Amino acid sequence: MNANTRPSGELYRRLMTYVVPHWRILALCVVTLALYAATDPILPALLQPFLDGSFLEARSTRALLFPALIVLLFVVRGALNYTSTVAINWLSQRVMTDLRDAMFRRLVMLPIPFYAGASAGELISRLTYDVSQVQQAASKVLLVIVKDSLSIVALVGYMTWVNWRLALVVFALAPAVFHAVRRISARLREMSRRVQQSMGAITHVAEEAIEGCKVVKIFAGQDYEVRRFEQASNNARKYSMKFIMAGSANEPLILLIVATGIAVMIYAAIWLSSSRLMTVGEFVSFFTAMTLLIAPTRRLTGINEALQRGLAAAESIFGLIDERQEQDVGTVDCGRVRGDMAFERVCFTYPGAHDAALREVSFAIAAGETVALVGASGSGKTTLAALVPRFYHPDSGRILIDGRDIADTTLKSLRANIALVSQEVVLFNDTIGNNIAYGALRGATAADVIRAATAAHAMEFIAAMPAGLDTVIGENGVRLSGGQRQRLAIARALLKDAPVLILDEATSALDAVSERHIQEALETLRRGRTCLIIAHRLSTIENADRIVVLSEGRVIETGTHRDLLARNGAYAALYRVQYADQENSLAGT
Repeated sequence: MNANTRPSGELYRRLMTYVVPHWRILALCVVTLALYAATDPILPALLQPFLDGSFLEARSTRALLFPALIVLLFVVRGALNYTSTVAINWLSQRVMTDLRDAMFRRLVMLPIPFYAGASAGELISRLTYDVSQVQQAASKVLLVIVKDSLSIVALVGYMTWVNWRLALVVFALAPAVFHAVRRISARLREMSRRVQQSMGAITHVAEEAIEGCKVVKIFAGQDYEVRRFEQASNNARKYSMKFIMAGSANEPLILLIVATGIAVMIYAAIWLSSSRLMTVGEFVSFFTAMTLLIAPTRRLTGINEALQRGLAAAESIFGLIDERQEQDVGTVDCGRVRGDMAFERVCFTYPGAHDAALREVSFAIAAGETVALVGASGSGKTTLAALVPRFYHPDSGRILIDGRDIADTTLKSLRANIALVSQEVVLFNDTIGNNIAYGALRGATAADVIRAATAAHAMEFIAAMPAGLDTVIGENGVRLSGGQRQRLAIARALLKDAPVLILDEATSALDAVSERHIQEALETLRRGRTCLIIAHRLSTIENADRIVVLSEGRVIETGTHRDLLARNGAYAALYRVQYADQENSLAGT
């Protein structure tokens, strides 16, 4: 079922599954709120005998009991109100935390194609704004619905006991109130959805502008980004105002219906009192209870705005939680593989794309062999590498490791055999040591981390830092140079010591000196390992055991560097172009 078509009943039940584990706190909330509501009729009940004279005719010591009971009543109500408020807010905060944790657990388990079609800003907005909306609604709605509903029941029950004829007017109001609330709720829910979507757009635009600040400045894109943000912000304002207008109409309309009923009850009560069918004490007691009924009724009808906002946010939250996580159909634990690899007639097209990224790709790699993939941008090199760890699945054909189809192996065991260094270096706002020994590598010793960093020629700059391996590098390694970030990523791959190594433009961010060091480290690393290298700079893969040339998703040439140059085909043409560019660059300097 689409997230935007979930009925309210389903959302209520789904939210309750996050409340039930904390049933003790929920029980405390309900009990304290029920006791609080039970005290509502006590004040009007005390007024009746006082005004009818029974207190005044009593001895003076009994007359003093009335003010003492009033003080005691408000002490008890204050204690119950404090306990229920704290308990409900604890419960709502706990539910918010559980929802956010459930969202993030599902988020990290989603397949790569999901991230390709999703906005990071929208996902962050769901984790922050949408969950906070549910938390606010939960605390406010639970408090009002439970406490005020019970207060209304208690007061109406007391009014019925005092004079059942007048109380019938209250019951006659129910259908009109229900119809008005139902009509307004639909409008509130739709506008709340629009507000959440617009908040996601705001987050997305802001995130892009912040991450791309250098591009924005160098291409003078400030005005364009400001216009984009203002448009997204204005959309949020418009939908927020529509939500406010609908919510603002809710309370006056309901109160008008209630006020009409109260007017009828007052008229009838005055008539009954004048006809001596009610005592003065009964009249004042009934009128006091009726007056006390207005506040909880007002809060209860006004809660619809927060309720619909919370339900719309819950739709968005459960929409993410219900996303289908990455499917692992493999059943075989492949252990540590030798590294023989084969691509058999592999075809792949990205979701929504018209042209295939790979067409009938077939070639084999022997264990311990280094094979480089080259070709123009868009030829399918990176796509082919992404199929090996099953980030994507071939539309047809097979990929074999040690003669076994990787689709038959579990994702955990498959990926445990693969180390990846891509041109898009990903580092975390953590220490250098934790970035190298990341994830399943967290158990590595300091000596192992230092050994990997040394092999990646990273220790030379790590040692110069004040805290060494314990230096915090900032978001995505913002405090490091591009070459330093790339060397940390290579050190991470070295530490994993996997039998299959994928290098996707792994030396693209390195200067000439660093690149020479890394090439030496990679020569050592490649011994005894299957290595798949994707590189635009052909000078970095001249020593590969074999080079596979791709064009428009097809293998058009394969051979060693020397063989392909001698063949004077597509590879030779690419090599000549790059060589000429290098010569021109050197001449220009």
